Amino acid sequence: MTHVEVPAYVPGHGLLRGRTAVVTAAAGTGIGGACARRFLEEGARVLISDAHARRLKEHEAALAREFTGRVSAAVCDVTDEAQVQDLFDTAEQEHGRLDVVVNNAGLGGTAPLADMSDAQWSAVLDVTLNGTFRCTRAALRRMRGTGSGVIVNNASVVGWRAQAGQAHYAAAKAGVMALTRCAAMEAAEYGVRVNAVSPSLAVHPHLAKVTTPGLLRELTAREALGRYAEPWEVANVIVFLASDYSSYMTGEIVAVSSQHA
Repeated sequence: MTHVEVPAYVPGHGLLRGRTAVVTAAAGTGIGGACARRFLEEGARVLISDAHARRLKEHEAALAREFTGRVSAAVCDVTDEAQVQDLFDTAEQEHGRLDVVVNNAGLGGTAPLADMSDAQWSAVLDVTLNGTFRCTRAALRRMRGTGSGVIVNNASVVGWRAQAGQAHYAAAKAGVMALTRCAAMEAAEYGVRVNAVSPSLAVHPHLAKVTTPGLLRELTAREALGRYAEPWEVANVIVFLASDYSSYMTGEIVAVSSQHA
């Protein structure tokens, strides 16, 4: 099998200088954490959010040591509408405006459909799809008054491709894709763009803890490059979608994958 080495980390180029961004589920080592760092490296002011207060505080402190005065944090459970409203109110109060929102919060799990409980199904849908809906709605209500803004949602290739044990997660991510396309059509008249990334396999310590080594090997073997993505490689595409380099893109789902969709 072909195995392409991980490329060198790409330095920032000021693509988001002066902009304010909110990134959900941004505490830790996954795509959200990588996205927050990349946004800061590109010059943005970033409000990171997560449902895990301790982890969020630790991540905020670590970023603040490098990016003084440009990072803040707010605890938010995206299944709670009041907390979602507080998150966006905080962004406007602390930074004066809202330019970019990255809806990264999601919940996974593995269960055969025949054995899946209503609670398992609902939990994944409420975080992954309903949470993206709540945050997208809150962002649009604020952005439409300013005549600009960008929303980037985190979908998944399982929204396109079948995978056993992933009916709830796949349905939620397919819903995120449909939500992205419809929101984009409604937001266009206000000058707001809405797109999504659709990663195949980005491995980080938390994912490794909840996934068997055998499954990770199997999924990695499907990748044409012979390796999984680093979270920052997905974050690079989110930076592109948030920046003016993608100014004519809206309603698009961009696969971050070395497989065919």
